[in-house]
Order: sequence, then structure tokens, then C-alpha cells
Amino acid sequence: MVQRVDLTPMMKPKSVAIIGASRNPDKVGNVILQNYVNAGYEGKIYPVNLKAEEVLGFKAYKKITDVGAEIDLAVIAIPAPAVPLALEQCGKAKVRSAVVVSGGFAEIGETKLQDKITEIAKKHHIAMVGPNCLGVMDTRSKVDTLFLPTKKISKPKVGFVSFVSQSGAVGSTVLDVIAGEGFGLSKFISYGNAAYVDEVDILEYLMNDDETKVIVLYLEGIKRGKEFVELARKITKVKPVVVLKAGRTSAGTAAAHSHTASLAGNYAVHEAMFRQFGFTVANDLSELFYYAKIFASETKPQGNRIAVITNGGGAGVITADEIASSRYLKVADFETDTKKALRKVLPALVNMSNPLDLAGDADANRYRYALDAVGRDKNTDMVVVIILYQTPGADPSVTNEVVQKKITLNKPLLVISTGAEYTKKQVRLLEERGVPVYESPIAAIDSLEALFEYAEYKKRSQSQ
Repeated sequence: MVQRVDLTPMMKPKSVAIIGASRNPDKVGNVILQNYVNAGYEGKIYPVNLKAEEVLGFKAYKKITDVGAEIDLAVIAIPAPAVPLALEQCGKAKVRSAVVVSGGFAEIGETKLQDKITEIAKKHHIAMVGPNCLGVMDTRSKVDTLFLPTKKISKPKVGFVSFVSQSGAVGSTVLDVIAGEGFGLSKFISYGNAAYVDEVDILEYLMNDDETKVIVLYLEGIKRGKEFVELARKITKVKPVVVLKAGRTSAGTAAAHSHTASLAGNYAVHEAMFRQFGFTVANDLSELFYYAKIFASETKPQGNRIAVITNGGGAGVITADEIASSRYLKVADFETDTKKALRKVLPALVNMSNPLDLAGDADANRYRYALDAVGRDKNTDMVVVIILYQTPGADPSVTNEVVQKKITLNKPLLVISTGAEYTKKQVRLLEERGVPVYESPIAAIDSLEALFEYAEYKKRSQSQ
């Protein structure tokens, strides 16, 4: 498949023009310019404003052709009827890419206006994202075209998960949650109506992007089905893709079309295709986060046997039930040497079985003994650690033990922990240091199953 457009000038621009940059802090163009400043973008910034001489301390230009310098990216935030002229001027200025955040195109029936800007972008070879979108963010190049005030949304730390969303609203929610969950973001791309650059172009770019190790995708429709299938065959051989497809019902399909003018298509057909090519399919936003989190941890399972370490017997039993109820996972049977090693250091009240219940007074030492022994166990492929921080011995030293083991353990490890303020503080510390944490056994085991399924798919695809 031949790459249609190059998104590098958009994601790694050396210069950005903001058409519609405003001195009014309530205007989209002002928010976008302010976000570039706040992010510490190091390239050239050129505000374009018909009336102002300067905006936020930057010299302003009446039109982009007045800049007289190379421009990699133009962010267009002006009323829809004025966009065609602005794009034509971008073409004359030899701008390489554009993000049109303006709405008022095919999503409200203005298909002719949308077709017009698409023709202009193609004629001038401008890689155009949008219209009707939030645009793009790159945490490393500090590009941020999103018109989301920083006081209202947390910005994620730098990482290796890239999120693609046809919906700006879904995208903004995901960004806020990702920042709260603690795992890092590489790139965010909201592409709206997909008048020119579409999901195939974006996924192809991310497939080849060394800064992206996990792709998370929210779709309302697929514009070029044949090309999407061709790319889907390749992409999951390289890196995991988690997808949430909207339009599962006739009502959802109609809503998707009115939202971004997307043809959502038959959901069952799409789901079958995703699964055939190794995509991890999420049913809602919660699952999207769960799966993204476990893939972001990067450790690959060598098998399907799970060890459960807990300081609460009931929680361990529930987790074992979830493992036994899953399609592919099993409760690990500890080696004899593991049981002997644990028997030497753990109190007599602890039963040497899986789940390994360290008892309600378990402290950091018990967790360390258990993690060391289970980590060496050849019958264990993945480790679930349950921490009930409400008990006396569960304190920050337990958190530190788990973090240290995550660093040295060459097996997937996650934590299940539920609680209020004290627990949430410890959970935050775990996640900030690379340990995925889940509130329920269902979410945790579903995530490990997704991780195992993808690992098995990748093995099969590479052997074919």
C-alpha cells in the first residue's frame, strides 16, 4: 500500500501558523495559541489575524502568505465559510499540513463546502486533518492544536500510547483520564469528518512511528474499507491495537452520521474483521482504558498461568473465580520448590496455595517473600497482586516492594486495589511508576486475557 500523505510535518513541525489566533481568551484561536506557549513548543509560531498587530506577544499577520517563511503546519480556527480561502492561501504559501478544527461542514449537511476544502488540500498536497476535530497533540514535539483550556483538562505525561479518535469529545475525555491513570501518551489525533486524512493514513503513520508502542482507536466509521483491511493485516504484527467501534445499533449508527458524517456500517462485520486481524476489541470506554493500560506496561506473557497474591482471602477467591471463568487463563499450580521456599518465611497460618493469602496483617516483608518466590516459579506466567490498603500492614512500603518487583520481574504484573483517599494515593504512586492498577478482578483478568490473546495472535502471525 502506497502512503498517501506524510503526517510528519503535522506531528513534528518546525513552524506553526494559527489562522484565527485571537486576543480574546474565550476564542478557540486564543486557546490553541496559549496551549502552544504553555507546552513549551520550541518552533516558530505565526499568529494570523486580520485585525491585530500582535497576539500574546507574537507578531501577527493578516494572511498566511504575508509570513514569508516556510510553514510546516497551519491550524485553522475560523468560521467554516472562510476556510476555503484560508486553505488556498496555505497552498500558495506551500504549507505542508493543516488541521481544520472549524465545524460546520458535512456533519450539518454542508457536503459541498467540505468537498471544496478537500479538493484544495489535494490540489496543493496539504495533509489536512479535519474539519470538525480537536486536531493533534505530540507530547515530545510539544505540538498541541487542541482547543481545551489547560485549567480544565490535565495533560498526560510523555509515554508510548497513541490515541486516535474520530470524536473530539471522546478524545478529550480519554486524554483527561489517561493523565489521571498515570500511563504516558505519545500522540493524540482527533480527525473529525476525515475529509482528506482518514484513519488509514493515521494508523499507517503510527504503525511506523518508533515513539508509538500501543495504538488505541475510537472509530465511528471506516472510509476506505479495502485499504483498512490491507493495513489491518500488517499493523498488529508490529504493535497492539485496541479499538472501540461506535455504531453498534441503528440508533448509534444514525448518531455517528450526524456527529462526523460517518458511515458506520455493520458492526458485526467490523468486529469480526478486527478480531480476525488481532485487534483487541473494547465494548466501552472503561475497557478501552483497561486494555490500553495493560499493553502500556509492555511485558509480554510466555503463557496463561496466573499467580494471585493477596492480603484478603475473599478478594483472592473472587479473582480465582474470574481466572477460572475466562476463556484462556488458568490458576497456576505452584512448584514444590516455591511452596518450600514460602513455608520457610511465612507464618504457619498462611496456606501454601494459589491464591496465596498472606493474611490480613501482611506487611511489606511478606509481600517481598511472596513476590520473590512466585517470580521464580516456572509454572507462573503472570502475577496478580491484591493490596487491601485498609489493613494495618499495607502501607507505602508495600507499594515500594511491588514497584521494585515490577522493574525486575520479566512477567506481566498488575495490582488490584479498591478504596478511598489513602488507597487512591498509593494507587497513583504505583501507576506513576509503571504498575497497572485495576479496581476490580473482572477488569484485571479481562485485561490479562487480552494481553495473552494478542501475544498468541502475534506468535501465530509471525510463524505463518
